Amino acid sequence: MRGLKHRLGFAGRKLARMALLLVGVSLAAFLLMYASPLDPLQTNIGQAALGAMSPEQRELLQAYWGADTPPAERYINWLTGAVQGEWGDSLLYRRPVLDVIGERLASSAGLLAAAWLLSGLLGFGLGVLAGACRGRLPDRLIRGYCLVISSTPAFWLAILLLLIFSVWLGWLPVGLSAPIGVDTSAVTWLDRLRHAVLPALTLSITGVANIALHTREKMIDVLSSDYVLFARARGEGAAAIVWRHGLRNVALPALTLQFASISEIIGGSVLVEQVFSYPGLGQAAVTAGLGGDLPLLLGVTVITAALVFAGNLVADLLYGAIDPRIRRGAARGL
Repeated sequence: MRGLKHRLGFAGRKLARMALLLVGVSLAAFLLMYASPLDPLQTNIGQAALGAMSPEQRELLQAYWGADTPPAERYINWLTGAVQGEWGDSLLYRRPVLDVIGERLASSAGLLAAAWLLSGLLGFGLGVLAGACRGRLPDRLIRGYCLVISSTPAFWLAILLLLIFSVWLGWLPVGLSAPIGVDTSAVTWLDRLRHAVLPALTLSITGVANIALHTREKMIDVLSSDYVLFARARGEGAAAIVWRHGLRNVALPALTLQFASISEIIGGSVLVEQVFSYPGLGQAAVTAGLGGDLPLLLGVTVITAALVFAGNLVADLLYGAIDPRIRRGAARGL
């Protein structure tokens, strides 16, 4: 009972920090948007059309885009509405911000989840293999692969995969999340899966390197420890040592890094979705930023920040399930 109370208090403190974090993130996004040299009127209407308008029409457009409202007043109005559940309407899509985000998030959720799981499993497996084969050929190949991938931009890899599998081989669609010209009701899950393969593969490949290299170092430390030396003296084989002693000790750091990589996956999706014209949350953020759609940009920023913080919170709560020492410490209220 005491351990449960401690965990609830810990989660409460984390949620309070998340609220302050979201306010700070929204304020930073708001200030960067206002510091941008892009004029939303010229960007969305055009210089020629703007010059042909009457002063009255310009005033109406400035009021619509919020150009005539002081920055502090506009941010306070948005923050007050967001706390009350009113996130405003998207200026570009002319729909409620939450509806646009919900639609785009539903499109990106499967893509991000598949890339996150695949990168975590591949990174963990490659890291364990490299650590167990330290100095040998598998270790050198995995390290070389990770160093190359970690220095490769996500958008460049997306373009390369697009050229190979879509343009040259013709195995997968060029872009979008569904076939062109097909009604939404007629799109099958197999169609959506084929369109999501390349974006998910790109994000998973770029997310493997950090987890693999970190897991490799932890595995090397474990295999160099005294209790592993004692296990070898007892006659345990290499596979048994990795299975019994290695995996349990490297799982906790790998879990931490895996949940921390949510921010990298979401950040990479912004560029990857642009390359594949995938109508997800990342593409909506780019469209809102370039188009001066402040309500939508703030909404996307806050939602993605909340997802990243939620991932870190889940990792903290899962620690006790992996490491019994943490669970006993929580029960004592430490």
